[in-house]
Amino acid sequence: MTANELTTGDFTDADEPFSLFGTWLKDAEKGEVNDPNAVALATVDPDGLPNVRMVLLKEFDERGFVFYTNFESQKGHEILATRKAAMCFHWKSLRRQVRLRGPVEIVSDEEADEYFRSRPRGSRIGAWASKQSRPLESRFALEKAVAEFTARHAIGEIPRPEYWSGFRVRPTSIEFWHDRPFRLHDRIEFRRPVPEGGWLKVRMYP
Repeated sequence: MTANELTTGDFTDADEPFSLFGTWLKDAEKGEVNDPNAVALATVDPDGLPNVRMVLLKEFDERGFVFYTNFESQKGHEILATRKAAMCFHWKSLRRQVRLRGPVEIVSDEEADEYFRSRPRGSRIGAWASKQSRPLESRFALEKAVAEFTARHAIGEIPRPEYWSGFRVRPTSIEFWHDRPFRLHDRIEFRRPVPEGGWLKVRMYP
């Protein structure tokens, strides 16, 4: 996608963030070659030291931004301890970035079950076989675990592990950034004191 093919209009005129994010995500789906829904997820450990890694956004609406993971992983433990997180989308080819942060809630069992059933069978087996974020003695040990769970679930549905579910980041701030020449970028931030509140829009210096 070229600059001329981007959604037209001045994004700084938007009066709420979710529709704007949806428009930008659709542009990214047309313009980004790999994983337009990839997002950097930041959490903090018990000492307040940040951790960041890439995850995949699986859905979003006015309730928030959802991704799925093993709750026994490092990010799972850290989010369950603080119930807070931050995200950063960077679509380099479109010269756009979106940052957000806020409290985190666990999705419903129904939502988690529905998404788990939609995953490829191999990915569902992997959710059982991988002790995510913990030491692995060898690649063979992982392949052995995959083989064992494949045999265990050779027929029928594969149930969702109790420790595997989704988190929803409910933003209290969302910032949109678009590259402009000479580093005079366009940048707006939507803010609200609580996830249920109304939005205040502020235009920011680049």
